[in-house]
Amino acid sequence: MTQPLVRCPWGDSTPDYADYHDTEWGVELHGDTALFERMCLESFQSGLSWITILRKRENFRTAFAGFVPEVVAEYGDADFDRLMADAGIVRNRAKITATIANARAVADLDVPLDDLLWSFAPEHHARPATSQDVPAVTPESKAMAKELKRRGFTFLGPTTCYALMQATGMVDDHIAACFRAVSAR
Repeated sequence: MTQPLVRCPWGDSTPDYADYHDTEWGVELHGDTALFERMCLESFQSGLSWITILRKRENFRTAFAGFVPEVVAEYGDADFDRLMADAGIVRNRAKITATIANARAVADLDVPLDDLLWSFAPEHHARPATSQDVPAVTPESKAMAKELKRRGFTFLGPTTCYALMQATGMVDDHIAACFRAVSAR
């Protein structure tokens, strides 16, 4: 008899979450476009359930030209109006404005976004024993948020930055019993 997979508790709540948990969350991610997408989606998630964003992700990708920062940085008033009318995404004025502004901030960087974000990954990170041991913010996510703000990024506080770090494998927050848990960095 095969033993059932043990996942982080949230990863067992819906089939969408199980797939995301098993194949993406916590997997090391690199590339400016890929990281810009995740950064934007984490910002859109703020105040909402991640499942809402996950289920609209393809619509977001279409609406924001695949999250290519150079393209989104050129968005103007007509694009903003189009996005605000798009029922396939989260139509939040502040979040749409932030996504466009953040694309412009990426364009102004003097280092690749990948290098900037990964510079905040902790050298060592203790994998949590249980879900209750997973922090909402860390000194590294506070430092990331502060630096991003200094560089003109908006809607990316320490909690959102930590969620980004978790989602992109900068930290391994799969609980100890989870089959996806990998050795600490």
